[in-house]
Amino acid sequence: MRDPTRQAERLLAIRLRYTINTHLEDRAVTTPAAIGAAVGLPVAEAVSLLTRRQWRAGDVAALQAVAGRLELDVVPPNTELLRGEGRAR
Repeated sequence: MRDPTRQAERLLAIRLRYTINTHLEDRAVTTPAAIGAAVGLPVAEAVSLLTRRQWRAGDVAALQAVAGRLELDVVPPNTELLRGEGRAR
């Protein structure tokens, strides 16, 4: 069985990446240089953070910092469902 806390972090990272990428696309920020400038990170680091498929420790904090710089509100996933609470019986 998966660790619910780690699973919640993975889901939050996915939600953050989606929200940030959608925000950037809506503003026609698509080139690596423009993405780096928009999120305040070096180009390679910004692109890697926003496109990586594998979850890594520290991703959530970095993505939350980027979302904060872009003034985005991201709702965390419902972790009660991951623990089995609130499921239909």
